[in-house]
Formats: sequence, structure tokens, C-alpha cells
Amino acid sequence: METALVQCPTCFESFEVVMPSPEELPAEVDYDCEVCCRPMLIVFDESGAFARGLGE
Repeated sequence: METALVQCPTCFESFEVVMPSPEELPAEVDYDCEVCCRPMLIVFDESGAFARGLGE
């Protein structure tokens, strides 16, 4: 199981998330920050993952 490090766009804390399988990429997942619980969108692609706020 591969993981990726993402940074919350609200509190700027970093945490790991599990990457989807390569067959499912690219993908976008609604996710709540594990630190501040604010909603975000995590974008997964072949190069890894990054998080962005829902208003971006």
C-alpha cells in the first residue's frame, strides 16, 4: 500500500494518505484534514498527491 504526504491548505499541517491503485489515477477525493478537520480536495496523479481547499 503506497502512501503520499499532503499538506492541509488551511492549517498547513502534513499527514499521509493512501494512494489509489494506478488503474484509478488520476483521481480526486473529498477529505477532511486529520488535524483541523477542515474539508479539502486531494488530487492524486502518477506523480503523487496534493491537497487544495474546496474554494480554490
